[in-house]
Amino acid sequence: MFLTRARTTVAGCALALSALLTLSGCSVLDESSGKSASSGGGGEPAGDASESADADIPYDVTPLLKPDKKFFGAAVDGAPTSMKPVDAYTRMTGKQPNLVEYYAAWGDGFDATGVRNAWNEGALTLMSWEPFDVTLADIAAGKQDAYLKKYAAAVRKLNLPVVIDFADEMNGHWEKWGTKYATPKQYVAAWKHIHDTFTDAGASNVIWAWTPNVINPIKNIDLKPYYPGDGYVDWVGVVGYFTIEQDNSFKSVFGPTLDEIRTFTKKPVLIAETAAEPGERRRADVRNLFAGVEEDDNILGFVWFDHKKRADWRLEVSPLALKEFKRLAADDQFGFDVRKP
Repeated sequence: MFLTRARTTVAGCALALSALLTLSGCSVLDESSGKSASSGGGGEPAGDASESADADIPYDVTPLLKPDKKFFGAAVDGAPTSMKPVDAYTRMTGKQPNLVEYYAAWGDGFDATGVRNAWNEGALTLMSWEPFDVTLADIAAGKQDAYLKKYAAAVRKLNLPVVIDFADEMNGHWEKWGTKYATPKQYVAAWKHIHDTFTDAGASNVIWAWTPNVINPIKNIDLKPYYPGDGYVDWVGVVGYFTIEQDNSFKSVFGPTLDEIRTFTKKPVLIAETAAEPGERRRADVRNLFAGVEEDDNILGFVWFDHKKRADWRLEVSPLALKEFKRLAADDQFGFDVRKP
């Protein structure tokens, strides 16, 4: 939902910059070696997957596409460049997230260290890639290929699974790549060009998540024209929040969007960004979220947006809701080590 998004990267972290932005967690590609110099500091540890004897074999993401258990995800400030915020979230909720979401601006280098940090703790990384200062038409036309090819090569070099969610909420008017600024045809062309560039680089270690906003506030925008096709998408992500202005059943928040999506694809669904507005109803919202995700076999899990942005979505501000969240998170159905799916 557009009122809830925290932009944790800065578009100014471009290829021309040599200084790293520590708050964004973005990294700049080393021109000489192709390695990623992370804003978190530190070198590459011994035994990295990309240095193994199997480095030339792309990581097989197939077991992660629809695992038996649900993803228990979180978006927390500073992660995964640092995993300390995730560790704190784990202590708070009683369960370690196995999916960590962060936001990167187009022009940022690939944060290989952050992805590795999460992986070393049994978590997959979901990167929301946001093209603030470039048009979708330019991306589709190949005008950004120098950057794009370098990025794809860096992802392939690391050779760990990563989820990429490009230009999400494209059906909203509030994004610079949304309905006011780009057509569905331009969006699909840009998505396919990016996907094809990664394929050409051999970066099949990417899980591609196509992620609209829930249609509740924008019912007049059809989703199907924005869909690149099953050959270009692995997961369907959905962004949606429980707010006090609407009915709080899971079906009310997500049902209309899921119903529309299922008319043109059967790809598995991830609730890619969600939270509940603070207040007396928050505990019930949490209960509805867990129940809705658990009851639908085609829903992979969810990512809780644990930020303070326009509203305080952090669990810690609502002790009763946090207690309920912790109780429900203890269910073995939620969370698993992504290294052993």
